[in-house]
Amino acid sequence: MLNDEEWTIALVQQDGQILGYASEEMKSNERIVMAAVLQNHWSFVYASEQMTSNENVVMAAVQQDCSSLQYASEEMKSNERVVMAAVEQDAQILGMVSKDMKSNERVVMSAVKQDGCSLEYASKQMKSNERVVMAAVQQDGCSLQYASEELKSNERVVMAAVQQNGCSLEYASKEMKTKVNAIIMEFECDATAALRTLAKSRFVQYLPSM
Repeated sequence: MLNDEEWTIALVQQDGQILGYASEEMKSNERIVMAAVLQNHWSFVYASEQMTSNENVVMAAVQQDCSSLQYASEEMKSNERVVMAAVEQDAQILGMVSKDMKSNERVVMSAVKQDGCSLEYASKQMKSNERVVMAAVQQDGCSLQYASEELKSNERVVMAAVQQNGCSLEYASKEMKTKVNAIIMEFECDATAALRTLAKSRFVQYLPSM
């Protein structure tokens, strides 16, 4: 078992996985764990519980590979700086973060702008946030399936989704699909044109009569 700090650092700089053979004391040594993680991010799995809550170490691991976040403490999964670093690499990491971060608009927005379907992992609050959902459907229309029921009936959101992917109409609310399909049949137009017609009719409805 490795107990000497300088010797252990020299070894993990050559092969980070050697951290697995170090003593518990060495696995709690920030210099050693940092050196190991920088050489091989997978060595983070051998870090002590104390080090999985060390922001500097966790950030180094996540910057090497965002999947390292799964081995971090719950505290670090709630750390916006760490989570943003991970999500900016892979939007699907949103599934690993804390409940607080799944309700953090900045974090969720960063995720859905890369991958609209990462909306699946967002909180109910974010799935009802029109700005967030709009960003998601503009990136991938099919992410409409993860939006709140209210936003599945929102003409602006549904139109943006359909413009990005025509097939996303199937994820709109039943009421919205019924209205759009009726217009499509009546005017022999596509879904986007039908939504525009629907929006225009709503606008005309509120115009003052002459």
